[in-house]
Amino acid sequence: MFKNLARAGLAGLAALVFSAAGSAAPPLKVGFVYVSPIGEAGWTYQHELGRREMVKTLGDQVTTTVVEGVAEGADSERVMRDLAAQGCGLIFATSFGYLEPALRVGADYPQLRIEQAGGYKTAANVDTYNARYYEARYLAGLVAGKASRSGIAGYVAGFPVPEVVQGINAFALGMREVNPKAVVKVVWLDTWFDPAREREAALTLINQGADVLANHSGSPAVPQAAQAAFKDRHVRVISYQSDMRAYAPDAQLAAITTHWGGYYTRVARSVVAGTWKPQPVWGGIADGMVDLSALAADVPADAKRLVAERRQAIVDGRFRPFHAPLVDNEGKTRLASGALDDKAIGTMDWFVRGVAGAVH
Repeated sequence: MFKNLARAGLAGLAALVFSAAGSAAPPLKVGFVYVSPIGEAGWTYQHELGRREMVKTLGDQVTTTVVEGVAEGADSERVMRDLAAQGCGLIFATSFGYLEPALRVGADYPQLRIEQAGGYKTAANVDTYNARYYEARYLAGLVAGKASRSGIAGYVAGFPVPEVVQGINAFALGMREVNPKAVVKVVWLDTWFDPAREREAALTLINQGADVLANHSGSPAVPQAAQAAFKDRHVRVISYQSDMRAYAPDAQLAAITTHWGGYYTRVARSVVAGTWKPQPVWGGIADGMVDLSALAADVPADAKRLVAERRQAIVDGRFRPFHAPLVDNEGKTRLASGALDDKAIGTMDWFVRGVAGAVH
C-alpha cells in the first residue's frame, strides 16, 4: 500500500514538472538521402538498417524522412535543401558525391547538422564519416587466396577514389599472402549503381579467368553473376555491404558487411543534447562499423583460423594491412619500413604489386 502511494506521489510530481515545463521537446527531424533504391541488400540497404536501428533505439526522440535514388550533384543539393526547409535538424547524406552539395546547403542553413559519408572536407555544421573497409577487404583476400583455383580474382569497382583503391590493394595483399602469385584484375564502372553494367563487368572478369569475384558497387549483380557461373566454372564471390547468400547461396565465400546503426544513434543523441561537433570519423572493425561476416561452411579450417587471428590483431592494433614492404604494380617501392599512416592511406592513388590495371 505504502509503495503504491509512493508511486502515485512520484507520478503526480512528474506530471506537475511536465506541466510546469509546458510540453516535451519536439522530436528531432532526421533526413536520410540515399544514392540508390533501398532494395533488400547492398550499400543503401545497410544505411537503411542503420536508420531503423536508430529509430528503434531513440523512439519518439526522432522522426525520419527518407529520399532514395538521389543522383549525386544538383539533385542531391535540391533534396537536402527541401529536407532543411521541412525542418530537419540533421541530415545523413550517404554517398561520396554528396559532399560539395552538403557544404553548400550547410552554409545556407547554419542550424542544420549534416553528416556526409566518405567525404574529406568539413564545415562548422558539416561532418564526415566513413569505415575502414580495407581492414575487412584484407581478411577477405585471405579467404579468396585459399579458395581460388586459378589464382585470379576479379574486382568490379565503382570509381577510382582512394576508398576504392584501398580496398583493391588490401584485398590483393591478403590474397597474395596466401598465394604469392595471385593476380587481381580490375574493371572500372564509373558508377556506383548500375546492375546491368555490374553484371557485364563480372562476366568479363570471369571470361578472363577469374574464379573469385569481389566488388565495390551497389547492387547484388556481382554475386548473382558468380552464382550463375558456380556450377560450370565454380566461381565464388566475396559479397560487399550485405550478406548476399540470398543471391549467391552456393557461390558466396564471405561478406564484407557494414553496420551504421550505432553511429547514427550516437550522432542523433548528440544533436538532441546539443553536444554535436564536426569530428570526422573513420571507424574500423574495432569500432563495429565493418566486418567480415558469413564465412561459408566450405572455407577451410586453417583459413578461418588465419582470418580470426588477423582480425583480432587488427582490433588490438597489432597488425595493419598496409605494412612494409609495399611495392606498387610498376615495381616501385612505396614503403620500405613501418606502416602507412592515415594520410597516406586516405590519399592512395596507386596499386600494389599483383593488381593488374591502373588507377585512371
